[in-house]
Amino acid sequence: MKALKKLFTPSGFINWKFCLYASLLVLPMLIVLNFYGLYSNQFYLLKIDNYILPLFSILHFVYLYAIQFKIRENEYPDPQLRNVEYGMYAVLFIYLFKGVDTLYILMSYDDYDSHIIPATFLPVGLFILALHVALVFLTGAAFHFRRNLVGAFNFDQINENIDSWQ
Repeated sequence: MKALKKLFTPSGFINWKFCLYASLLVLPMLIVLNFYGLYSNQFYLLKIDNYILPLFSILHFVYLYAIQFKIRENEYPDPQLRNVEYGMYAVLFIYLFKGVDTLYILMSYDDYDSHIIPATFLPVGLFILALHVALVFLTGAAFHFRRNLVGAFNFDQINENIDSWQ
């Protein structure tokens, strides 16, 4: 546990800037690859299901911007940030579901031996799975950095530190 705690300290391997830039790199790649069909080696732009991840990743971008702004301006957490973070908990479950779904598709590789599966099935599938795992890890790291660098949500004194116009 101490090794994990040291890993997430600002002077450790993963600092806040790395988490921010890595998230800003991983999210657009996953948004584009969300439209990719592993079995068919094609992009499907007309499937409604493919727009779920891009829609919820907007909340992730808002959360990253809010955290970056709070850290840069040395501000306290506010109710709006709390609400966005609570929404991010739900988005984290969607990221986990998409990762498990990709893993399930990859595990079905042997079920379709007699069918024609594109040569890009395993490399692209493993890359997408790695991106999903990285995104879940980076989201958890963002929660940790918010708690350490911005501060915990203090419900007893929540109205004392709020002045959105300053």
